[in-house]
Amino acid sequence: MLDTLESRFREVLPAVEFCSLRFVNESAEMVCVRQGITEPVHRAEDSGAMITVIHNGGLGYGATSDLTPSGLREAARQAEYWARQAAGRSVVDFRKITHPEPVGEYIGPEETPWESVPLSEKIAVLQAENKRLKSDDRIVDWQASLWHARSETLYLTSGGGRVYQRFSFMAPGLRVTASEKAEAQQRTLGGRGYCKQGGMEVLDQVGFRDAAPRIAREAVELLSAPDCLTGKMDLLLAPDQMILQIHESIGHPLELDRILGDERNYAGTSFVTPDMFGTYRYGSELLNIAYDPTRRGQFSSFGYDDDGLAAEKTFLIEKGILKRGLGGAVSQARSGIEGVANSRADGWNRPPIDRMANLNLEPGESAFEEMVAAIERGVYMKTNRSWSIDDSRNKFQFGCEWAQLIEHGRLTSVVKNPNYRGISATFWRDLKMTGDDSTFEVMGTPNCGKGEPNQMMRVGHASPACLFAGVDVFGGA
Repeated sequence: MLDTLESRFREVLPAVEFCSLRFVNESAEMVCVRQGITEPVHRAEDSGAMITVIHNGGLGYGATSDLTPSGLREAARQAEYWARQAAGRSVVDFRKITHPEPVGEYIGPEETPWESVPLSEKIAVLQAENKRLKSDDRIVDWQASLWHARSETLYLTSGGGRVYQRFSFMAPGLRVTASEKAEAQQRTLGGRGYCKQGGMEVLDQVGFRDAAPRIAREAVELLSAPDCLTGKMDLLLAPDQMILQIHESIGHPLELDRILGDERNYAGTSFVTPDMFGTYRYGSELLNIAYDPTRRGQFSSFGYDDDGLAAEKTFLIEKGILKRGLGGAVSQARSGIEGVANSRADGWNRPPIDRMANLNLEPGESAFEEMVAAIERGVYMKTNRSWSIDDSRNKFQFGCEWAQLIEHGRLTSVVKNPNYRGISATFWRDLKMTGDDSTFEVMGTPNCGKGEPNQMMRVGHASPACLFAGVDVFGGA
């Protein structure tokens, strides 16, 4: 079919300066067992193509699920029409932007294909974990789930570019809610953060078959735990909370389209301004943030972005200094700021925009025990529960599922309802210690929202445990 699609694209090419076709075919399946009952299996499939035309400085799109010659011809006609309408009226003169003509492919990892395991066996795995979650009468809701998606894309350009990419995404989940009297507490498997590229082998990679007893025990333990302390103190964050801290207070503020004002009507702006790049101290010297879509198996790894730029590992922040933004070819040309290959769309009927892919905090040299020993009075928090951040991605407040006090260099009492707040522009400068490889975890999030119309994007994050000094911590639901 892909060869047929390519020949059809060549047939319908309009007489314009640049034209591309981006084909996306994706199927997804969700299997869930809740309170011992297998819920209806949810399946979805989506397939279509978007044609992009650039002519006389204007850009236009035409998307269709009709992949016949007539369907593609009509999409090309629409794209050309809108490109001609936009010429001379756009904030961007697209004639000044170099459009790649890439040739290559990317095949993501997959040892045990999702389809190779019978549905009955998947349900049996979930039933077994579901049973282990219900370990106490105080557990009132419990759920085990597996979500999988398979995606293939083909990117073609009028100048002979051709990129084929194939992906397999996995997101296993465990959730338990414990309740007693007026108190309720929830624990999850990393807050849905243990998502990766791969097949059924991902379950073992993320410890899916070992986590249920611990999650259930911790949920019950929280019921009788006191509220978290309130005050300024050292804060040690586990990787499954660090991923959201990175996402919200580094990833989104560094998106160049947001900095340029494109998102202000919907997702907001950024406290970062163009003059900060190259000199601004974003964090302490321990802060090294890499954009790395080349990391094998991470949730948003790829070979090329959706505008054809080749993926490569690039540092956005080095030793605390802001170096680059999260912007694809168009945003780089508009801003004059160096960016990365991150022009991405969540489907065939959405245009690519600046999006995070794999945004990782590089590990340091401190063992977990060293970080704990360095704390006189503080809190260790795990697993995001809630988040709030202002529309410039500066002032923030996060809540976690589970926490433990640290007193005189030792982990002591478990506390519930832990929260902390800060300001992005200063929070990262208080980064005191970064965990070593033994604390480093590769995770992600399946539902980052941005754009008008909205696009839900898969994003990868990896981080060690990290210690911050003098953070405003408080307890309460």
